[in-house]
Amino acid sequence: MSEQQSAPEQLAAGKSQGGAGATYKVVVFEFENFQGCKAEFSAECKDVTEKGLEKVGSVIVESGPWVGYDCHGFAGEQFILEKGEYPRWDTWTNSQNSYSLLSLRPLKVDSAEHKLQLFENPGFTGRKMEILDNDVPSLWGHGFQDRVASVKALNGTWVGYVYPGYRGRQFIFEQGDFKHWNDWEAPAPQIQSVRRVRDMQWHKRGCFSVPDPAPAPTPDPDPAPAPPAPPATAGAS
Repeated sequence: MSEQQSAPEQLAAGKSQGGAGATYKVVVFEFENFQGCKAEFSAECKDVTEKGLEKVGSVIVESGPWVGYDCHGFAGEQFILEKGEYPRWDTWTNSQNSYSLLSLRPLKVDSAEHKLQLFENPGFTGRKMEILDNDVPSLWGHGFQDRVASVKALNGTWVGYVYPGYRGRQFIFEQGDFKHWNDWEAPAPQIQSVRRVRDMQWHKRGCFSVPDPAPAPTPDPDPAPAPPAPPATAGAS
């Protein structure tokens, strides 16, 4: 008989396969700056300590995205891990509540389009805000309060943050209905910023594009000749 799964494990098991043709690879290191013992994953892991690591001090996501948790069995605080390097714990979270990362799984991203609905009250009631193919660093800046008690993720995968500017505790919204803030394991109905999780399949640079540096100015190949120096004048006798 198979071991009975908890609710978070059932949720993770149903959403760990990714989109069609998706590939995943993440490398976790025991110490900061990619030092110490390491383990590679291409599928979910309920307990990284079973791979010989006492803790996770740094992470390299070669293909993803992934979601990490500060507890075993896909429970506790969530951390979005998109393609890139994370040399220490405060590069994957700034909530200051936890620096543990003990389980992780691939994050399902099955759409190039994104649509999210936020509701003031549980059960999709009260004031409503709809976000389409956009990142919102401040709900207040768009005329919506910070109370979000239910969510519908209609397209794409999203991450919400407790504070403006994508700061604080993170909550992952994969496609589906979240009738109450307990459904995304939040202690209170508070979200103040949301953004898309964008798969490298459609967005080669991920969610946030880094602008190319401005090109250095090129010297003039045919500069104008310098004006002649004025003739010297004789001093007074």
